[in-house]
Amino acid sequence: MGSLKNIVVWILISSSLFGAKVIHERWEKGQTFSDYLSSRDIPSDLLDDISKTDIKFLSEIEGDQLFYELKDKYDTLQQALIPIGEEMQIRLAKERDSHDYHFDIIPIEYKEEEHSATVTIEKNLHTDISNALQHPALADKMGQLFKGTVDARKFQKGDKVSFLYTQRTRMGQPYTHPSIKIAMIESGKKQKFIYADEDGYGYKSTKKSQAYTVKGKKKVTYTRRVPVKSTTSRFGMPIRHVRITSHFSHRRYHPILKRYRPHHGTDFGARRGTPLLAVNSGRVSFAGRMGGYGKVVKIKHGSGYESLYAHQSRIRVKKGQRVKKGQIIGYVGSTGRSTGPHLHFGLMRYGKWINPMRVLRKKSIKDTVSKTFTKYKDVKTTKYKEVVIKNAKENKTKLLSSVGQENTPFIWDGYKQTSMRVKDGRSDQRL
Repeated sequence: MGSLKNIVVWILISSSLFGAKVIHERWEKGQTFSDYLSSRDIPSDLLDDISKTDIKFLSEIEGDQLFYELKDKYDTLQQALIPIGEEMQIRLAKERDSHDYHFDIIPIEYKEEEHSATVTIEKNLHTDISNALQHPALADKMGQLFKGTVDARKFQKGDKVSFLYTQRTRMGQPYTHPSIKIAMIESGKKQKFIYADEDGYGYKSTKKSQAYTVKGKKKVTYTRRVPVKSTTSRFGMPIRHVRITSHFSHRRYHPILKRYRPHHGTDFGARRGTPLLAVNSGRVSFAGRMGGYGKVVKIKHGSGYESLYAHQSRIRVKKGQRVKKGQIIGYVGSTGRSTGPHLHFGLMRYGKWINPMRVLRKKSIKDTVSKTFTKYKDVKTTKYKEVVIKNAKENKTKLLSSVGQENTPFIWDGYKQTSMRVKDGRSDQRL
């Protein structure tokens, strides 16, 4: 096999180097990695060389995902970069002077730049941003920022909205959604600032404790306990006596493999044979062995959620079986790729991995929960929640400075692809 250590691959949108060309494609929904290899005339023997640890990531390629290919003048695939999540990507590269291909998983390198823009209201906020900047995703994020804080329907023609945001780019094209930092509304001579938290939701002030009002047409406010089945949206924990040994991460350095790998779940330390509990009611969608995950149970819940319980010593449910929240579905073990007994718990929503700890509640089994009811009159209750808004003062200064300057707004439409350097630990490549 030829070594890739000193190979430098150039992927340019208009490359004339040996007639090479870059192509961007969309991953077909339902297509497997094996299907992809077959469509590019690559022997399926490559799958035998992929480790059990990495084989499970092949199923995490999302449908309609944008990926890149480099082909030579004979239309032979030289390299492919296929994202798995936001931080990591599969690299498939042809060995030099050989018909063999090399498989690896490497970090995605991207640029993140800060931009500012001012849009004058002509029709409505979403339409005006989309028309002015040719970036519908940015218009969506501005709508999220104002939701619950500013009624965008009350904007008048001629009002101005200025905002500061960051955008990741990969090969010169927008990569992932933009991140709004701050926005300013100018109506007449009045200015109003809206500050964004790390999730992109807006607040009128930078105080850590933010007040919000809950309204209801009730006469009396009272509390009583209701059966847990009436609160099916609440998720419990998959194991009693919680002890977390590894957190969710899009980009974690694997201590055994000495490489970067996604860790799309939370690991809970426990003794072998500890009961595993369904985090919510649902139907078992899978029960059996799954590569590096060992013995696995997957359960589909409502609202697009699906939970995964890996490395079990013994499975107690069958595919298609209905289970209740808190029901024992298996037992802790160390099957598959595991250094010792533990539970790897994963949670997906609409086919994408999410951080389970943002959804799970501390208690797994709860016959009843406390619920507040009000009735017979209008009631307004002020509540508070802690919100962290980073660099608010600095972002406000930047925004005001950009508004006072004569500049041309950044427009995405027609933005040309450029090269980008990627480091994977063995070679330094420009993509």
